[in-house]
Order: sequence, then C-alpha cells, then structure tokens
Amino acid sequence: MAVATQLEILDLRHFSARQLRPLLETESRVWEQRLRWNYQSSTELLLQYLDSRILPGFVALDRGRICGFTFCVYEGQKAVVGDAFAVGNDTAQMLQTTQTLLHQLLQLLQHSPGIHRIESQLLLYDAGSINEAFLAAGFSMYPRLFMEYNLDKTSHSPQARNELNLPPNIDLLRWSTDHYQAAAELIHECYLGHIDARINDQYCSLHGSLRFLHNIVRFPGCGVFEPDASWVLRDRSNGALVGMLLCSRVASDVAHITQLCIAPGWRGHGLGRAVLDFCSNHLARAGFAAITLTVTEANQQAVKLYKTRGFFIRHRFDAMVLDRNHPTT
Repeated sequence: MAVATQLEILDLRHFSARQLRPLLETESRVWEQRLRWNYQSSTELLLQYLDSRILPGFVALDRGRICGFTFCVYEGQKAVVGDAFAVGNDTAQMLQTTQTLLHQLLQLLQHSPGIHRIESQLLLYDAGSINEAFLAAGFSMYPRLFMEYNLDKTSHSPQARNELNLPPNIDLLRWSTDHYQAAAELIHECYLGHIDARINDQYCSLHGSLRFLHNIVRFPGCGVFEPDASWVLRDRSNGALVGMLLCSRVASDVAHITQLCIAPGWRGHGLGRAVLDFCSNHLARAGFAAITLTVTEANQQAVKLYKTRGFFIRHRFDAMVLDRNHPTT
C-alpha cells in the first residue's frame, strides 16, 4: 500500500523518551477515551525504560516525523508484545502503520534464538483489526471482552459482611501481603487446564502465578493496586484461601478487577457473585463511578456471571499466542 512505502522503520533504541513523549501522550488520551483508563502512570514508566535504551522494538517515521512505535519484553524463553501504537490521517492509515510495525517486531522475535513463546494482548484494538501480522506468523487468536459496570450510588445501600450469604465457615478478609503465597497457590490451582492458561503461561506454574500477582500489586500496568478494595475468601475450618477478588484504580473514579477466581471445589456456591456484589457496593460507597474487567469470550460461565451482575461489553479485543513447544495452543 502507498501508506507503507512512505514509512521508514528504525530501531526503537535510537530514540529518546523526549522524542517519543508526544506520541505516548496521544496514546494515553486514546486509552482514556476508549477504555476510561488513565494511562499516564504506565506512560511515565515506559518513558523511563525508553531512556535506558534497553527495550527491543521499532519506530515508524513518515517523512521524518515519528508516527508509531512498538516494543516487546523478554521473559526467559518468552517474549511479550508490550505495545503497538500509531497515528495517521485516518483509521486505515493508523492501522496500516501499526501492522507494518508488528510485522517487523514479529520477524525479530521469530528469529530471536531461545524464544519459544510469544504473547500479546493489545487492548486498544478491536478484535480482528490488527491480526494480519499475527495470523501470518502462525499465532492462535483468543477473543476477549472488556466489560464495564456503571455504579449507581443511590442503589447501593451499606452492606454488612454478614449479609453476603456466604457459607457459615467462609470468612471475607481484606487483602494483605500475608496472603501472597496462598493467593498465588489459589491462582495456579484455579487456572489448571483453563483457557486463560493458554493465553498467559504465568498461570501454568506457582512461580509464574507469584510473578503475575507481584506485577498486579507492584506495577501500574493494570492500574494502581487498591488493597482496600481487594478481598480474599478463607475457609475457617482449615485456613485455606478459596476465593479472591483483586482491584486496581485505573482512573480517579474507575476501578478495574484484575483477578477474580474461586477454588474449583467451591464453585457453584455463589462465592463469585457474593464477593463481586460486595466489592461493587464497597466501590460505590467509596465514590467510584464504574468498574471494568477483561474476560476471555470463551469463558462462558464467567461472562454470564458478569452480565447477570450488570456488566456490559464495552470493547472486544484479541489475545494472540504463538507457542512452539505446544503448536496446537
């Protein structure tokens, strides 16, 4: 296409944070418009990495002007496509530039020795809009949903913990760092054989689940962690965690559920519904206007739960995975 022939693709490490800041600030505004997400803290963290010149990736220039970028991070034998964003005169040009950048990045990763798995979830893009480069490289696609629930403060009366209708031996506890190990064990147990473990291989091991939890709590990629709006369910008879809901703040008045899981042996007892309703009431009373979350479309039981609790689909996007060790993933 004519758009592509005008582009010059250069190594990301040739560019400073100062040069890329205008593009990243434009992207941050798109996150706010499309997903009600204040992306500024993630932008600032990325700019720090860019100035260290360590991120593998590419920049697109149109007649000498920066118009797009993409990057990845390496995690052992895995690479994660961290971002891809471009600007243009219209949507078609923007998507074409993004596709060109992704083609270049995926070629780099496919020829990187020791990389056996590549993952990507680019939330800004509609499902199917940028999958050309991934399909050409042999990726599996998993449609996911970005869902939202608008909180109405007038409809949420104060709710005591004993009104949760939990089984008598289940306690609701606020998140504490004391729960780290048990929470990671619960995440690992919940996702054994689950479709989400195909999308994010951190779920496949206890070490990976600990890393996943650490990333949620310590880094702003999924918003700023809200310990006061995060909960665990504990079996009083043996002290085991049997459920968990973790929340982050992604805008001044928007919360994002980063994890909701119930132990396999406790599913079907209404625990997920109960803790979700409790969290919604808590957030409404704390002044939040909305809750968002992401869920894999094929996870029909979870999608049904969220819809029955008032969540609607705001956006549909793709998770993309290439696994050379398990090519049928």
